[in-house]
Amino acid sequence: MSIAGLVAGLGLVLALEGLVYAAFPDAVRRALGALAELPEATLRRLGLVVAASGAFLVFAAGLL
Repeated sequence: MSIAGLVAGLGLVLALEGLVYAAFPDAVRRALGALAELPEATLRRLGLVVAASGAFLVFAAGLL
């Protein structure tokens, strides 16, 4: 994996996230409010699952 690939991947994530905020601002606000209400332990577990999923996807993409 090159730095260019990493930057391109980050750019894609930012573009998709920006589109979600632009298209569904009220839904994003509700989702963030719901996240704020979750206990800290649940947020940590969720963060670890998302991070592990992302790492797996990067690893799997490297095998292609």
